[in-house]
Amino acid sequence: QAGKPAKLALIAVARKLLTVLNAMMRDRKPYLNVKPT
Repeated sequence: QAGKPAKLALIAVARKLLTVLNAMMRDRKPYLNVKPT
């Protein structure tokens, strides 16, 4: 239970990466580093 928040954060980041990679494959576009304004 002690390391749960860190694991949750890691999973959240991994999920976001997977989503971005999935979108890249779908759209066949290179990764564009978009900075939020």
